[in-house]
Amino acid sequence: MSGTNSKTVRNANHSEDVMTDDTKKNETDTTAAENLAPEAATEAEAVIDPVEALKAENSELRDRFLRLAAEMDNLRRRTERDVKDAKSYAVTSFARDMLAVSDNLRRALDTIPEEARAAADAGLAALVEGVEMTERGMLATLERHGVRKIEAEGQKFDPNFHQAMFEIPNPEVPNNTVVQVVQAGYAIGDRVLRPAMVGVAKGGPKADAAAEQAAEKNG
Repeated sequence: MSGTNSKTVRNANHSEDVMTDDTKKNETDTTAAENLAPEAATEAEAVIDPVEALKAENSELRDRFLRLAAEMDNLRRRTERDVKDAKSYAVTSFARDMLAVSDNLRRALDTIPEEARAAADAGLAALVEGVEMTERGMLATLERHGVRKIEAEGQKFDPNFHQAMFEIPNPEVPNNTVVQVVQAGYAIGDRVLRPAMVGVAKGGPKADAAAEQAAEKNG
């Protein structure tokens, strides 16, 4: 009888152990499921809409394309400007040297008095004519390459194009008017090759006042 009771107790204890293990297992499974639920939700939230992703990528590519197009356009403009400047100003140094030669030809002609020219024989007359033709041809060639003479006499003094050598008292013309050109100035394109050396009037009315007086007379 005692043996039967012991067996029954052992069976009961075994059943309790099995139930305890099952309960613990179920609790473990429940806890794991609860822990996985937020992770799954987070992963679901992290999934990006393919359409939105394509839109974002397209927008980024469009911005890159626009920036690249702007850079290429700026590069094209700079290249065109550099090529134009190179063509326009490539002869600058050469033109400046040729102007020095032209100046020497003019000085040589100016040393011949008018009386000597008038009474010159055929040989001297031909020489003078030849030098004058050479000077004209040289200046014409420079003009074909973009070199132009700066018209200074009678203009208002401009330090960008004129170099004042002296002042001439003259109350009849507006103050700072160029009244004499000592050496002609030249420009190439929009750049001054050399300024004109000039004499300017002093003592006359200011240019603005002279313009107003002229307007009143014409009116």
